[in-house]
Amino acid sequence: MHLLKMPHARCIAIISLSLLLNHAFASSPLEGKKIAFDRKKGNCIACHAMEDGDMPGNIGPPLTSMRLRFPNRTTLKAQIWDASSNNPLSVMPPFGKHQILSSPELEQLIDYLYTL
Repeated sequence: MHLLKMPHARCIAIISLSLLLNHAFASSPLEGKKIAFDRKKGNCIACHAMEDGDMPGNIGPPLTSMRLRFPNRTTLKAQIWDASSNNPLSVMPPFGKHQILSSPELEQLIDYLYTL
């Protein structure tokens, strides 16, 4: 008999998958917040006012209502990857282009920014 045809095995598999996915999605914004405040990584607070930030910079716009401002995740990712592609005069570091952030770190950062 196939294992997943047994009702209790199916329930255990569903619960396990659910817990795994919940942990992955719940931890991503938390990891993204760590990146945003890490001086060696995102360091967003150096230039942007943001929730929970002490002594924020004012070079860049405040990081608020991010999902409304960037409803297309790809657009926000492109902005963080290399802001100079949209604005050649931008002073924002090209976090992706210069490999300051890895692709998974960039995704975690965006997950966090979408909570603001």
